[in-house]
Amino acid sequence: MKVVIDKAIPYVNGLLESYAGVEYYDGREINSDAVKDCDALMIRTRTRCDRTLLEGSRVRLITTATIGCDHIDEAYCREAGIIVCSAPGCNARGVLQWVAAALKHIATTDGKRPNDYTLGVVGVGNVGRLVADYAASWGFRVLRCDPPRMEREGGDFVELETILRNCDIITLHTPLNDTTHHLINRDTLTKMRPEATIINASRGGVVDNSAVAESGHRYLFDVWEEEPNIYPEVLQRATIATPHIAGYSKQGKANASAMSVRAIASLFNFPLTSWYPSDTKPTTPQSISWEELCRTIDRYCDIAAESERLKASPSEFEDMRNNYNYRDEYF
Repeated sequence: MKVVIDKAIPYVNGLLESYAGVEYYDGREINSDAVKDCDALMIRTRTRCDRTLLEGSRVRLITTATIGCDHIDEAYCREAGIIVCSAPGCNARGVLQWVAAALKHIATTDGKRPNDYTLGVVGVGNVGRLVADYAASWGFRVLRCDPPRMEREGGDFVELETILRNCDIITLHTPLNDTTHHLINRDTLTKMRPEATIINASRGGVVDNSAVAESGHRYLFDVWEEEPNIYPEVLQRATIATPHIAGYSKQGKANASAMSVRAIASLFNFPLTSWYPSDTKPTTPQSISWEELCRTIDRYCDIAAESERLKASPSEFEDMRNNYNYRDEYF
């Protein structure tokens, strides 16, 4: 029994060694030789899992300590009988707090209050639901767009066109797939208010980065096309630019690692099906006023400082991401 683990996944070093042979790799260096005699993979977005990597291996399970699976060829895995497990919702409150910091930055820069803005939330899943609910409690007029949920549930969801034409701020929380790739593009940008602001903490490919940079719209991005090799003009024109760390909270990472470990334990009958890192305290969800948020958020999630560092040293994107000091979720 052998498990290959991305060495950047926290809390798991030394955990599985009592039950399996374990090898740790840089995520980008996990190749077909590394996995050919491997039974389970524990990865992040930096490992592309497809036929090239997996064919001829004995891999039975891929766990990704991320909310999405766009780095995994799920069709091939189904064909090969490989189980794929992700960690949906693991870092939702971490991303919420990054978005809260972005909203505070926008309002403070503009000298406005939340009730001066209409906020469009595109993608109302684990993260988008939290963002929409908290933003509404702070006084933003919130419009929600989620076509799959609108089709299933009806309710007060609106079309993307309504978001584009009516919102002062649009925040994106969709997965990346054929439908959402370049959801924000040259055409949709022309339908937005000239002064509208775009927030992206979902996946880089949801936005045509070059088109946004050329459009004149204000944007605050945590995720990028072709990262870590961000287009220089896209980076420098960003109001806020952070190195894909919106979900990098202690609790978010602990949740993701726990979900990955439990998936492996469940399939291979290890006694770790309820494991959680002992040195991390789960978040206690609570409300927070706009005034308190503005007083406190920079102590926990200082996106302006992170942005300055990335813009000054863009070549260090991966180092900043891999060595990020995970922050505490506090609401």
